[in-house]
Amino acid sequence: MTEQARTLVVEDDPVVATVHRGFVESHPRFVVVGEARTGADALRLVSALRPDLVLLDLHLPDIGGLDVLQRLRMLPGPPVDVVATTAARELDSVRQAMAGGVLAYLVKPFTSAALRERLDEVWQRREDVRRAQDTLDQDEVDQLLAGPRSADRLPKGLSGRSRDLVRAALARLCAGDGVGGADGGRADGGGAGAGAAAARDASAAEVAEAVGMSRVSARRYLEHLVTEGYAQVAPRYGATGRPENRYRPA
Repeated sequence: MTEQARTLVVEDDPVVATVHRGFVESHPRFVVVGEARTGADALRLVSALRPDLVLLDLHLPDIGGLDVLQRLRMLPGPPVDVVATTAARELDSVRQAMAGGVLAYLVKPFTSAALRERLDEVWQRREDVRRAQDTLDQDEVDQLLAGPRSADRLPKGLSGRSRDLVRAALARLCAGDGVGGADGGRADGGGAGAGAAAARDASAAEVAEAVGMSRVSARRYLEHLVTEGYAQVAPRYGATGRPENRYRPA
């Protein structure tokens, strides 16, 4: 099982904190290790628990969330990733949060799907850093600093980074290397041999498991890849029930 990213929820409203905890723990790659109601508690728990990610409310009863963010950056050890979860909509708050290095800024109230998309991006950024070499060339630096590509014009609720993850997972599953369903080696037209590898396809559930997202989210990304021309879809009819859509790279 892939190691989960340890998350601290900083939220002064206990009801909202419970909701946010549920949102985080619905993601298979994140787990909540603590909750803080004040800025002082947040700083203490970050030092004690060393979380990978902090969901940080900016409206706290003692220390403002932006001040907490600045103090987090002064703590020893590797920098913690931060996602701002706040009702603050002022441009100045957003700019200060960006200057403090937040990876995302979610305006309350937000949905579980909205947070999941940001968590997908946080996870991918962590993976990019983990795989990076100690010394980087300019292209590698640019890749690490780049966020989701704004030019993609994705439908609302979809992120470029998660779309790329789904596309890569589909390519791996359909590479004909024997990974996947029991009939992955079948060949169109019934022939055996090299043609079998070209017939590989994958379901939304298989892609979801490979990426670590929900089947519904994976299906949305796969359907978008179809509309972009990067994937093809065809129904597979079983003995009973409705046909299952199967996807492969175009």
